[in-house]
Amino acid sequence: MIVKVLGSAAGGGFPQWNCNARSSRLAWDRDARAIPRTQSSIAISADGTKWVLVNASPDIRQQILATPELHPVRAGPSRNSPIIAVLLTNGDIDHIAGLLSLRERQPFRLFAHERVLSILDRNSIFGVLAPEIVERVPLTLNDEIEIPGSGGLSVVAFSVPGKVALYLEDELKGKGLGTETGDTIGLKISAPRSSKLLYIPGCAAVDGAILERVKDADCLLFDGTVFTDAELLDLSVGEKTGRRMGHIPISGEGGSLHAFDGCAVGRKIYVHINTTNPILERGSAAEQRVIAAGWEIAYDGMTLSL
Repeated sequence: MIVKVLGSAAGGGFPQWNCNARSSRLAWDRDARAIPRTQSSIAISADGTKWVLVNASPDIRQQILATPELHPVRAGPSRNSPIIAVLLTNGDIDHIAGLLSLRERQPFRLFAHERVLSILDRNSIFGVLAPEIVERVPLTLNDEIEIPGSGGLSVVAFSVPGKVALYLEDELKGKGLGTETGDTIGLKISAPRSSKLLYIPGCAAVDGAILERVKDADCLLFDGTVFTDAELLDLSVGEKTGRRMGHIPISGEGGSLHAFDGCAVGRKIYVHINTTNPILERGSAAEQRVIAAGWEIAYDGMTLSL
């Protein structure tokens, strides 16, 4: 199984268009310590020919352009694509807006929990993906399904702690803001006689169920949105904590840095990294702390062979 990180940043990318925090300033200045990143998405293939995208970021065209494996096949018809399916882990803008760039009546299958599919159904703009061309397939939690035409890739969707997409929050619905099962999911993706990948780009807490899922994984791509819970507040760039946004911090009590220490997972890699996160600065104390704890930091174009 081949995994390519198309985008490793959180919503808005790195640097975000209006961010003037330290790491973002370095990126604006094209400092080699802070490499720009596009918004979170990965591509997976069992054979290097047919590809499945996980999440469709607003940067999807740029990501395809930067990834020759996703270009139309030269020997194929005038319109073709090696992308045969898209999986969605939630309904956040940075994970679904790129679907609008995948119009032009190119067939592929779209997999998501029924909660997310209902969001798309309610918004007529996603009608540009005509259902007779782009089949929408609901993911049932904890059921393994094979992705047709993928060469044997299979996926299991499972619920993870999180929250409903920001634009669907409803304060009248109490502490959960209207969050329901299926609003945030993780994925276990496997290929025949190959390794297992766990992809969890959004997660509010590491509970026993997640630890049980992860223990047999050869690679974990996990939510690295913020380094500290109060990061945005401390930098005066936001009014919410990481947990309020549905993201567990890397450091601090209950953070993810050492949450998987007891799991025999092959590689642990942080993805979906916010523009404020100091691990984006090469050589920073935060980066060194993460590396010392056995984690890697994803970057656009990173390729994994599992």
